[in-house]
Amino acid sequence: MSSEQAVADIGLIGLAVMGQNLILNMNDKGFTVCAYNRTTSKVDDFLNDEAKGTKIVGAHSVEEFVAKLKRPRKMIILVKAGSAVDAFIDQLTPHLEKGDIIIDGGNSHYPDSIRRTKALEAKGLLFVGAGVSGGEEGARHGPSIMPGGSDEAWPHLKEIFQKTAAQSDGEACCEWVGQTGSGHYVKMVHNGIEYGDMQLICEAYDILKRGLGLKEAEIADIFEKWNTGVLDSFLIEITRDILRFNDDDGVPLVTKVLDAAGQKGTGKWTAIDALDLGQPVTLIGEAVFARCLSSLKEERVRASKVLGGPKIEPFQGDKQQFIDDLEQALYASKIISYSQGFILMNSAAKANDWKLNNAGIALMWRGGCIIRSVFLKDITNAYRKNPELENLLFDDFFNKAIHKAQDGWRRVVAKAILLGIPTPAFSTALAFYDGYRTAQLPASLLQAQRDLFGAHTFEIAPGFGTKERPEGQPVHVNWTGRGGRVASSTYQA
Repeated sequence: MSSEQAVADIGLIGLAVMGQNLILNMNDKGFTVCAYNRTTSKVDDFLNDEAKGTKIVGAHSVEEFVAKLKRPRKMIILVKAGSAVDAFIDQLTPHLEKGDIIIDGGNSHYPDSIRRTKALEAKGLLFVGAGVSGGEEGARHGPSIMPGGSDEAWPHLKEIFQKTAAQSDGEACCEWVGQTGSGHYVKMVHNGIEYGDMQLICEAYDILKRGLGLKEAEIADIFEKWNTGVLDSFLIEITRDILRFNDDDGVPLVTKVLDAAGQKGTGKWTAIDALDLGQPVTLIGEAVFARCLSSLKEERVRASKVLGGPKIEPFQGDKQQFIDDLEQALYASKIISYSQGFILMNSAAKANDWKLNNAGIALMWRGGCIIRSVFLKDITNAYRKNPELENLLFDDFFNKAIHKAQDGWRRVVAKAILLGIPTPAFSTALAFYDGYRTAQLPASLLQAQRDLFGAHTFEIAPGFGTKERPEGQPVHVNWTGRGGRVASSTYQA
């Protein structure tokens, strides 16, 4: 095909709802998009229906698709993560030229994006793994887009991506994340934080329902009020709407939904990666485990008949004060979860040699995505003020917020424990906070235990070094007089 047919600014492969909506969104922003699908009848259906009367063009083969793209060719693959992405990359590459850009907009696992970036750069091509959040609605009207990969690709994509993305206070919720798999990594952490936010909200609902004995309509009113303050967010907003939705018989539908949570794996990926990197991302981990526990429905029903706990009596005390405490507990726990998320991303950046833009990441999450909230503006400001910020808790704004919230947070967790209402996310957030602010943890005893039973050695704390036991060097002690003096270096116990 001749170069005269190169009419499209960008192409997109994969005409499921997300793909169609993203194409329509880009078209609205003034870009000519070429649409392609493996089942080519879907291309014609799309052009004759949703895309009718637009500048959108179609292609019926990979060759035609590539020929219709302006150079450097920019093409988004939006298909199921895994082998389908690799299959399309393999189909595209023989028709491409040096500098052409392949973008994976699906929910790929970040190691795949690292591999694809390196493989395509070796062929002179550019690769971008772009996390896209916001669902069908976001894709149509402005998602959060998190692109990372070949740095050279960004100048060619910046205008299209930033105009297509959601806007927050006049800024696009899309910025260059970093190298190789960093875009999909940030999307993975976004999804993990989403797990945490949802679990915290569910725990707050449980406390209000069982602890205070409130009805769904009353709880919805509380969430509506919270949505005008520090907790203003998409998830609080939809929770209010869910709680107000009554079935045909007038009963809140949420009370009829089976309490066994599903998951697609991105929260699990985040928790596994945190363990691999040795980072204490406890809240996301507990949120994943809470879903796992919920799925043991039949077993829990049996356990409820044989395992006793405190009887929940009618609430005594100042209800409004407790509701205010709960709002602060939710806010403080969110601060902890996001600080843990950034700890993890910064650790991954070191491990993978990425230069991450933390302020840009918080900005990307401010609009279009599931965790969008007013709160993220404060995170953006914190990292703009200090790009090298070690932890959000060291920022003045968040430091003051966590101190203000602390008393109410402790009262809520204590009350929930006394009532027998599980709060894995609230509790682990508080435990992390107390551990993080403690200069001397009992890990000293743990290291001594490891050395006694497995000769794993330990280090002497600063100020206690001697000639026999110098600081900064592995030390092994014969704790009982029965063991040997040889340290272990060959096994882990």
